[in-house]
This record gives sequence, C-alpha cells and structure tokens, in this order.
Amino acid sequence: MLLIKYLLMFIIFSDSEKPPRLTVTVDNINNIEGVIRLAVFKNDGNFLKKGMAYKRYVIKVNSKRETVVIGDLPPGTYAISLYHDKNSDGNLNLNALGLPKEPYAFSNNFRPKLAAPQFSDCKFDFVSDKKITISLLK
Repeated sequence: MLLIKYLLMFIIFSDSEKPPRLTVTVDNINNIEGVIRLAVFKNDGNFLKKGMAYKRYVIKVNSKRETVVIGDLPPGTYAISLYHDKNSDGNLNLNALGLPKEPYAFSNNFRPKLAAPQFSDCKFDFVSDKKITISLLK
C-alpha cells in the first residue's frame, strides 16, 4: 500500500513539473518544399537581430499547414518570427530592395507596413499550454 502511495505522489509531482507546451501552426504555405525556420525571442533588445533568438526550430514542409509543439520554453513573454526557406539554404532571401523574396510571418499575425515590427507588436504571454496559428505573408 505504501508503494502505491509513493507511486501516486511521483506521478502527481512529475506532471506538475512539466513545462507548458506551445503549439504553433503555420498556415498559408503555398509551396510544398523546403523548411519553415522559426525563431523565438524573449526580449525587445534582441528581437529580429541575427543570431540573437532565444530558441530556434526547423519544420520540414510536407503540407500546406505545418505544426510544431514546443515543450522546452519556460513561462514568459515571447515573440516569434518565421520564414519559409523554400530552397533550404538557411537564409531569408531578399530582393534588390532588401525585401523578402520568401514568405515570412510574425506572432500575432502582425503585418509590417513600412518598417520591421517591434517586439511589442508581436509579443504574447506564455504561462500555460497555448496554441497559436501564424499565417505566412507572401
């Protein structure tokens, strides 16, 4: 009987220690090729700076809608930027004017107008399991 009690306590405490899961669905994918490169930022000072993402994830594109479940983020405030690396070269390819040639997107489905978004435009609170959908911009 004592063993069962300890096993139940272990299960209860193990479940309560699990970090929350962030499920990110990327839709509006037009070409079934390459990968989605997703970057998670946790503060304004590093947002969109190359090599300064808090976490990075790569999702192989197999359909017009892809989902990744992120289980290694502690609770906090984050912002996401992502792009569809259609040729899998590891770069967001730009045109002669410096505008993206590959589809991209931001959390909160923020649509930049004349300048890159700010962290405050894209931030969201993550304290428990959360599901978000981000639609690629052409």
